[in-house]
Amino acid sequence: MKRILLAVLVLIGLQTQAQQPTPYFCCDSISYWTDQGQGLSVGLDTSGIIHDADTIEVLWTVCNSTMCYSGQGMNAYFGQIMTTDTVKVCYDALITEANSMETCSRCDSLVFDQNTYTWVLFSMGNTVGVNELQFIWEDGGKIYDMLGRELTEIPLGEMYIRNQKLYITR
Repeated sequence: MKRILLAVLVLIGLQTQAQQPTPYFCCDSISYWTDQGQGLSVGLDTSGIIHDADTIEVLWTVCNSTMCYSGQGMNAYFGQIMTTDTVKVCYDALITEANSMETCSRCDSLVFDQNTYTWVLFSMGNTVGVNELQFIWEDGGKIYDMLGRELTEIPLGEMYIRNQKLYITR
């Protein structure tokens, strides 16, 4: 009888623990913003978090090609960063609610877009400041053999290349 009573009490205790709500954090519900101007200003945007966190501690790291700088708080300013830099911006947000903590981390590479005067995510598709090269073939009518050697005269009975076209004379 004691064993049955003990088993029932344990099951009731486990069920009670399972019904307690666990804090809900969502790292994909937070983001950060940047501000144009001299240096780099960053800030955490928590407007997408569903629950009210007890505390949020934010640690920032911003690196350019030569140095890394750190800051903390919901907003941080990095005066050492120039708009000509490609920077890596990272944050760790330590969010606490009801004695539970979640750490949200994110890193992005940014470049400054001179057309819109904003910091944008760096990817191969949105590189700013590099114009596409236009290749124009100019060989001045030179003649080449099939091995790519330059010739001084048109060979008879052999294939040759002139102005990117293949020829043969008889």
